[in-house]
Amino acid sequence: MKFTNGVLVHLVLLTSTTTSAFLTPHHRATPSFAQVSSSSSTSSKINTSLSALPDATSLINDTLSSLPTTEQLSQLTTHLATTLTTPTDLTSALNDLLPLLSSNPWHTTAVALFTSASLLSSFLNSPDDYSETPFQPGSNTYNPVIAQEFYSKRPLMVIKRILRLASLTAVFNSGLLWDWLVLGKLLKDEEYSALRRNEKQRAKDALVLCEKLGPTFIKLGQALSIRTDILPELYALELRQLQDAVPPFDSSEARSVLRKELNVSDLNAIFTQLSEKPVASASIGQVYRGILKENGKEVAVKVQRPGILGEIALDLHVLRVLTPIQTTLQNAVNRQKTTQEDIDTAVALVDEWGRGFVAETDYRLEAENTINFGDAMKKRGLDAVCAPTVVENLVRDKVLVTEWVEGTRLDRDASDDVPRLCGVAINAYLTMLLDTGVLHCDPHPGNLLRTTDGKLCILDWGMTLSVPNDLQYALLEFIAHINTENYDAIPQDFINLGFSPENVSLERLQSSGITEGLSFAFRQLSQGGGPKKMQERVKEEFQERYGSDLSDSELRLAARAEMLERMEAQLASEGVDVKGVTNVMEEMSRRNRELFALPPYVLYVARAFSTLEGIGLSIDENYAIVQECYPYLSRRLFTDRSPRAKAALRAMLGLSEDAEIPSSSGLAAVKAGMNGATHKKSALSPKKLLELTDNFASYTAATATVDRDGQGRTAAAKEFAKLLLGQDGSTLQEILVEEVAKFGDATTRSALRQVLVESALAKAVANTLRAPKEAIEQSEQFAALLPDEVKRVIIERPALLPQLIDDLLSPTAEDERILSSAQELREVLGSRLDNNSLRSALAENLSDGASIIPNSPDITPALQRIASDTETRDFVLEQLPGVATLGRKVGAGLLRRAAFRAMNSPVLPEEARRTLSDANNRLADVIDPVAEKSEVQ
Repeated sequence: MKFTNGVLVHLVLLTSTTTSAFLTPHHRATPSFAQVSSSSSTSSKINTSLSALPDATSLINDTLSSLPTTEQLSQLTTHLATTLTTPTDLTSALNDLLPLLSSNPWHTTAVALFTSASLLSSFLNSPDDYSETPFQPGSNTYNPVIAQEFYSKRPLMVIKRILRLASLTAVFNSGLLWDWLVLGKLLKDEEYSALRRNEKQRAKDALVLCEKLGPTFIKLGQALSIRTDILPELYALELRQLQDAVPPFDSSEARSVLRKELNVSDLNAIFTQLSEKPVASASIGQVYRGILKENGKEVAVKVQRPGILGEIALDLHVLRVLTPIQTTLQNAVNRQKTTQEDIDTAVALVDEWGRGFVAETDYRLEAENTINFGDAMKKRGLDAVCAPTVVENLVRDKVLVTEWVEGTRLDRDASDDVPRLCGVAINAYLTMLLDTGVLHCDPHPGNLLRTTDGKLCILDWGMTLSVPNDLQYALLEFIAHINTENYDAIPQDFINLGFSPENVSLERLQSSGITEGLSFAFRQLSQGGGPKKMQERVKEEFQERYGSDLSDSELRLAARAEMLERMEAQLASEGVDVKGVTNVMEEMSRRNRELFALPPYVLYVARAFSTLEGIGLSIDENYAIVQECYPYLSRRLFTDRSPRAKAALRAMLGLSEDAEIPSSSGLAAVKAGMNGATHKKSALSPKKLLELTDNFASYTAATATVDRDGQGRTAAAKEFAKLLLGQDGSTLQEILVEEVAKFGDATTRSALRQVLVESALAKAVANTLRAPKEAIEQSEQFAALLPDEVKRVIIERPALLPQLIDDLLSPTAEDERILSSAQELREVLGSRLDNNSLRSALAENLSDGASIIPNSPDITPALQRIASDTETRDFVLEQLPGVATLGRKVGAGLLRRAAFRAMNSPVLPEEARRTLSDANNRLADVIDPVAEKSEVQ
């Protein structure tokens, strides 16, 4: 009835307006609307039905011909709406209007047009009913099939929303169409200058438009802000300003929701104080500040916006309906043919967003995610990061209560420790991505707080993403390969990570030239500075390559020409007739779409890191987010004992990734090193080892505490001691034991060779042993006098002994690499721990001691700190048993390596090989039986 009354009121006004326009003489003076509305007699006439007041029509005609304001029309509309309340009044009004409608055909046409507009306006502005929804809140409840069935029974809801969206976006879309179609295509401007010129302003308009379109489109704009593969860069950058803030709904509604959800008639039963207005308002709900009655704690009370799930569900359904049209138009603009696969991909993206948006409406799930994150960070020792404490007994479907967090937004805080907290945030997100497997998907700056006690607090856990275990290790491997610049392994990483469709072969990826692009991108990202500094560096590279005297436009043209040349070469290498390709860039773009795809988790990770990089760059213009990732990577690889993590760590340290060889035993070390000729050259990189060690210390110091009074550094030292001395072992311990065993074996053999082969005494003995054989060979008569058995025992065998020793102690390529790495390690450490006090003291007591004693660190200050700190001293004492365990492992490794060398010696008799090998292995098993179990496993 309300909708019908509104339409008829508009109809009365429009008829009266057009009647006045056609019938009122131009010379006749008409009273103003204000005069008429203020007249008591006029008011009394208007407050009766039109049939009872025959002069009302002429009065309205006279009045409206003076073109009243919108506010005045609104007053009259309200007046009539309260008057025409019964069917009799409405019928009488229509009977009076019909003769006027039929008096003039132009009049009728005008009335029809205005009436249609009035009907449409009333329809679009009528109240929405979102009380019914196709599915319930939850992470797995979104179902487009159920939504299709639900809205097929409610076509008017869908039509109304589409028309409303069309009316709001009409001006924006018309401007884009004019720039592209008229000024570009029809006027044959191949560069589309107008479109490019207006892009900055259009991007700003898009930001405002998203806010007008409502909560779903704010969320959509945030999601699109990281999709530069879908949106132009300027649009994406502008949309990143969306902070999920929308006008608040009425607080009386919020209190009604609170009373219903908490099952109380008076909120004073729970809160002693609750703010009158929300302190924050977002698309899903709004937050009030209160104090709990039971314990006096200050809390944040989050109340869900009424009908939000229904609104999101309808918008997602409409997006699914419009997406095929949008995809077709977009491809047409780019002069590309639209395939069903294109449409399916776009619809799948909408569904992915839909799952996240619907999950955000589940406050119980948000509470669970918040609690789990806090517990996970505590369990892993990341005390510098937290989430709000949930008041679990006040969690409801549409209400979430957490303890109030005092702090400021990370991007607006001027504290000195903000750069450290950016690193904490990155470590936290990497922990979620690569460890806990639950990724926070809404990391805009408003959700990252620096608390008053110097911690990082992450808010709003409504949207999360599960990361499978296999994917976590694939990411670890990818990061390790990127760090070590092992670009040959990248194509396989792309397949493992889902960056390429299943039907793409490894060979095709390898031939695509992806490694060159990644190498360039990684090099730029590692140097830091964000997009601005990257552009400066790229320009410098272009100037070096193409000429420093070229202008910016000339540099772009030169780079474009080279890129086209490379694309043509790439196509030719794949057997494509380049001359038959009308547009090389479009062809390469099509092929890249076939080869590469971005999984959903990558978008959320990119969004998180983009936000954190922006905060970091606001503090340090040379901030490099890639470098900030390595502390977590070091910690994870040092502690994770899974085969894939071990292989990744070995790769980063320059060692073989051979997964078939268990690296936990001394025998494995021998297998990895003896056959150096048949394996890819590998040796421990001291620089990389120290780099990872520093990163591990940085991670622990930054995340274990607020790092006041050096507590973070102390925590880092303790964690590293646990890694090296822990009786349960660690990946780093295993690798170091393996390398120490290699080094001990190589240095022992080298020392023995110097004594038994290369020293003057050894050479004299060798000559003495060979002299009888040489004498006999020179005198045939003397040789004939000795029996063959005597010659073999007394002359020939002793003569072979020097060569046998030489062969046994000859250094292998593996030995040379190990000794070279040891020398490099000493040089690297020497630059850090240069101290000559011990060296000088020893030199005083040795004739040539200074030349053979390496530089050593001055450990006195460190020992003094340990002795003065009770907690640290107790910790060191606790680790002493680990020193003995580590010594046993190193000893066992040396023995097993000796056993393997003996067994594979080409010069020892078989019986001797077996005897030596068995003896060494048995002794190793006695020293370190744990290693034996590890080998069996």
